[in-house]
Amino acid sequence: MDAFLLPSRSATFDRPRRRRADRVLAALLPAVLLAFAVLLGAGGAATAHDELTGSNPAEGAVVDVLPPSLELSFSSVPSGIGAQIQVLDASGADWADGPAAIVDRSATQPLRPGAPAGEYTVNWRVVSADSHPIEGSFAFTTQEGGTTAPDTASTPGPMDVQDDQAEETQQAGVGDFPWSIVLMIAALVAIAVVLAVTARKRLGAGR
Repeated sequence: MDAFLLPSRSATFDRPRRRRADRVLAALLPAVLLAFAVLLGAGGAATAHDELTGSNPAEGAVVDVLPPSLELSFSSVPSGIGAQIQVLDASGADWADGPAAIVDRSATQPLRPGAPAGEYTVNWRVVSADSHPIEGSFAFTTQEGGTTAPDTASTPGPMDVQDDQAEETQQAGVGDFPWSIVLMIAALVAIAVVLAVTARKRLGAGR
């Protein structure tokens, strides 16, 4: 009768071990969740596109004459491949002189001298650090003009980048899914499982 009512010695000794195993698992869970949050946050930051943070001349600025060059500043270092910057006057003439130069987080576009007074529209397009094309437009005004008229016969029109952008966006979309984040999360889950199994084996070996 007493043997039926009282728990066995092995069951009595197993309870502290099980409690210790539960405490180990409870201690591991917050660390794993924290690692997940850090990885997801890092993945979100890594997939964010670059942004235009400023320009010289600035958007809406009124300057005396067209400067020798126009400068764009970005939140990260853009790719030097595929950068296009147009500086168009009211007639549609482009005063950009040659390709843009990428140095650190800035893109500098040389400009031709002799530009007329008036409003200028800047159309820019670069490839961001995450390999996605980004683009934008803004305007500024000059109060005085130069003496040399632009060669309108050889002046290109506004950038026609819709087809190229669609193709690049489609190609970039293949790699949009953050497989590296998934693999890191899977590795953390595997580590947590191994630690839990190891903890239970150690507790079982101490019987």
